[in-house]
Amino acid sequence: MKVFNYLLVTLSSLALLACSLFSARLYAANDEPLQAVQIYTQDELLDLIKQNKHLDRVKADRCQLTRDIEDRAVKLHLPSYEFLYGDMLAWGVCVEQNAELGMYYIRESAKQGLVAAIEQLGRYYHVGRFVQKDSEKAYTYILRAAELGNLQAQLRLIDLQLAGVGSPYDFENAYRWLHHAIIADEKLHSKATRQLKKLEKLMHPKSVKAAKAQ
Repeated sequence: MKVFNYLLVTLSSLALLACSLFSARLYAANDEPLQAVQIYTQDELLDLIKQNKHLDRVKADRCQLTRDIEDRAVKLHLPSYEFLYGDMLAWGVCVEQNAELGMYYIRESAKQGLVAAIEQLGRYYHVGRFVQKDSEKAYTYILRAAELGNLQAQLRLIDLQLAGVGSPYDFENAYRWLHHAIIADEKLHSKATRQLKKLEKLMHPKSVKAAKAQ
């Protein structure tokens, strides 16, 4: 009986030891040391924003730059960082979600002329994201972003015009901007072609000719 109890205790101890070693191994695998991350340069951040990868990058960097991003937005008022910090707040990425404050910083970025912020505000007003749908406000922002060369805004501008939003006086510019845009992506290129054909039906032939010539 004593031998049996001894074996039982021994087996229990070995089982506990095995569990401890297994847990320690899992902990070691999941508790990888953080690698130092450098703050993004202006060009790097603008490129990430253009590709809509800025939030993914912040998450991939395990939120290490949150304080640096906040300082550059709140204290230095850098438009690209205001946009990044605003998006982080709006979507709750690495910070507690605060859509109202997030929209404030996105607007501040737009006021300084960051085209991505202007386009995003127009898109949000168009689809009703974080704000109530407002086609007129959407058109104002999208028209400005399209004029500044934002391809997504140029496509959305024609969407709005085909839906009857805005002024026919803007058709020629809208056609011109998209017609002369350089589009590498085949799907976007095909979409642009379709949009131009639809808009062309609403325009005077002379306006179409003038838009293509410039």
